[in-house]
Amino acid sequence: MRVAALYDVHGNLPALDAVVADARCATADVVVCGGDLVAGPFPSECLDRLEALGDRVRFLSGNCDREVGLPSGHEEWHEHIGGWSAGLLGAERLERVRRWPLTVELEVGGLGTALFCHATPSSDLTILTRITPEDDVADALAGCEADVVVCGHTHVQYDRTARGSRIVNAGSVGMPYEGSPDARWALLGPEGIELVSTPYDAPRALETLAETGFPMFDAWFARTLRGEVTAEEATAAFESRRGA
Repeated sequence: MRVAALYDVHGNLPALDAVVADARCATADVVVCGGDLVAGPFPSECLDRLEALGDRVRFLSGNCDREVGLPSGHEEWHEHIGGWSAGLLGAERLERVRRWPLTVELEVGGLGTALFCHATPSSDLTILTRITPEDDVADALAGCEADVVVCGHTHVQYDRTARGSRIVNAGSVGMPYEGSPDARWALLGPEGIELVSTPYDAPRALETLAETGFPMFDAWFARTLRGEVTAEEATAAFESRRGA
């Protein structure tokens, strides 16, 4: 079995379309949507696109999906992101989003048990980066018996081991902090784990996303889809927020 892990789309429909059309994803047996799908410019279209894959797709919730579905009092966030996205999704889609689980577990030939979560198995907010101290990573994964944990949340790909626990960050499809706008995702299968990059027309995507009127367009997408946010910059920023 081959599994395509798609994380942090953030309503970037052009990027998602490129990944779904990529032969490596199109031929995967299972597609795991690893959270933070519907907070962004095209929430309904992104959800519809993945739901159209039928039984091949598995959804799990990210922190932004959770806030879109059940606002917890962050009024500014809800006004500019959550409420805007929720209004486009409508009641029926929102109800489906609210039912997404925190984790998805699959048996992958050649790898064993893979546990997919947004940030960690127990939280959709915990920050783990490629330079987080090993003891902190191991503590965050304590009690998880999966052979590999696949996460997202920090929008930078990595594959590392901490005290014998392997954790892979699939990166971000829609908002990659990697020094280029190419959509990032991961492919798991008998050959191992591949951290994938799918190119697409990012300049045209910027125009398309801006036309939606998404309130956080400049803050979220302008520099990112011009390739101006590096992995080093993003990793340092996330590390500075750990435990804050």
